[in-house]
Amino acid sequence: MSCRWFHHIWRPCAQVASKSSRLFMQALRCLCTSAISIAVCSSATRTLPESMCKELKTRVLRLAPHTANGPSLPRGDGQQDWRDVLETTVNSLKEGQVVAVPTDTIYGLACLAQNSDAVKRVYDIKGRNGQKPLAICVGEIDDIYKYCKVTVPQPLLTDLLPGPVTLVLERSDALNPELNPFTPLVGVRIPDHSFIRRLSQMCGEPLALTSANVSSHSSTIAVREFQDLWPKLAVVVDGGPIGDQSPECRLGSTVIDLSASGRYQVIRPGCALCATVDILEQKYKLSQAPADH
Repeated sequence: MSCRWFHHIWRPCAQVASKSSRLFMQALRCLCTSAISIAVCSSATRTLPESMCKELKTRVLRLAPHTANGPSLPRGDGQQDWRDVLETTVNSLKEGQVVAVPTDTIYGLACLAQNSDAVKRVYDIKGRNGQKPLAICVGEIDDIYKYCKVTVPQPLLTDLLPGPVTLVLERSDALNPELNPFTPLVGVRIPDHSFIRRLSQMCGEPLALTSANVSSHSSTIAVREFQDLWPKLAVVVDGGPIGDQSPECRLGSTVIDLSASGRYQVIRPGCALCATVDILEQKYKLSQAPADH
């Protein structure tokens, strides 16, 4: 093979190879840049974003520690003042959106109970059976009398609420008829948690409340546990872990039917069954209704 023939063949091939290499490197750089961008976005959504996420349109807001007298302690680590979080959450609720909030038992999804479209959205988010009722959450004992027909003594209500108990009562005409239209009853809660109580008060109407999880999945006691639902929520209020990691902390509230005069029925044992039954039987002399009540 002559040197002239070798250079005649090699030089064009080298030029093509060089050009191909440059094109390959450019493509590789573009690919790497895209991969890095995707990774950054993915990382951002996996962490607790403190501002509006442009893609998900979900605000995740961390509550600053709250003192017994009300004002927040000094904030840190992205925590926000309760007043700001309350205002943002109330605005979202009044726009017909669904939010996630901490309670005294587990994390919950909430919307305005009087807004039928928002109630439907809760069912869609959870994949919940439309024949399973939603409870309502109010801020004060007096609110129960507006939305329920109460036949038990008021001291009984104040002995159990605020607390980890849901009381099932006959609904009043003031409650949205499209909320649980298949039953004349409704469960009502006043959680022993300052944030959600104040939220209910500021809304001026009851919240429809259910657990923050996909139906049939475990209840959640930290916001990361229902992160797959974030894109469907307007606001996620991060109040920190609720309780410890024991299974008992995921039981939710104790649900008691008080719609029959002089009797009670346990609908769900929940986390406060013994204390609740003791109050009903020992102090108010109620008897347990048959299981088919």
